[in-house]
Amino acid sequence: MGDRARRLDVFLDSAGWGRAGRAALAGDASFRRYLRLDDGRRRAVLMDAPPSCEDTRPFVALARHLRRLGLSAPEILAEDNRNGFLILEDLGDATYMSILNGAANGQPDESTLYALAVDVLIHLHRLAPDDAVPAGLAPYDDGALIDEANLLIDWALPAARGHATTDDARHSYAEAWRAALAPLHGQPRTLVLRDYHVDNLMWLAGRHGVAACGLLDFQDALAGPAAYDLMSLLEDARRDIDPALIDAMKTRYRAAFPGLDRQGFDDSYAILAAQRHAKVIGIFTRLDRRDGKPGYLIHLPRVWRLLEGALRHPALAPVADWFERHVPPAARTAAS
Repeated sequence: MGDRARRLDVFLDSAGWGRAGRAALAGDASFRRYLRLDDGRRRAVLMDAPPSCEDTRPFVALARHLRRLGLSAPEILAEDNRNGFLILEDLGDATYMSILNGAANGQPDESTLYALAVDVLIHLHRLAPDDAVPAGLAPYDDGALIDEANLLIDWALPAARGHATTDDARHSYAEAWRAALAPLHGQPRTLVLRDYHVDNLMWLAGRHGVAACGLLDFQDALAGPAAYDLMSLLEDARRDIDPALIDAMKTRYRAAFPGLDRQGFDDSYAILAAQRHAKVIGIFTRLDRRDGKPGYLIHLPRVWRLLEGALRHPALAPVADWFERHVPPAARTAAS
């Protein structure tokens, strides 16, 4: 038995779960692993996040913050942040994705699920910024957004071309993004969960209102533009969404904020969509090349299509021009 396994046993014993059975749950794109604990009377979920890869303290802080706001993040039942172990409330198996894939019967339809997810954002964005955003949370500013967009030129382009992006191309890429991001500066700031999509949302049948939507994978939250999470939900890298449903959900969100600067919000939505898609193309390539997880490559054609769609927005003209010069349409594919 390795040292980490011994530390895990000590943690589970001290938390009263030492005799519980352990069953692996589906993982994600991180280095975390999840186990369902079941002692015959109760169930919980163990998060095992090696400290060399991840700090569990942001997850704990954000989970407690979201719960104080009336949202259904999992309760923290026990924690050992030094060793990267958490015991979490078990929210069940009814992820949005499993329901939408037909793995669960008698569940809400697609429109109902998305409407609930939008209502969670409405609930969050109606709060004053000082209430929505925990004190000290880092900003989702130009530097952070450009660093993420750089993942495309750091991973996807070298993988496709067989050589690194030149310094001149990197510089002009950053400058194009800096110009495109300028309209975000006047937009409302709120808590941005950042990975708000159907893989990280759950249907909690026994709860009502926005509490019926369980939240996962929010530890990387930042303080940023309100349009981001709505865009993340509706511009999904992993599944195609009917344009009519997208329009209906945007209308639902806008109707909740009669004073919303619609043009500014729509510009922000497009800018952030392009930025996220560039990031995701880089991340999915890195998962393959660095981490040995090629399963995400199947989504790259969709994400390239989404990026191309976002780049048609006038606010993205500087970035669209860069792609025309450096990544012509024929080159916008996954690496072989």
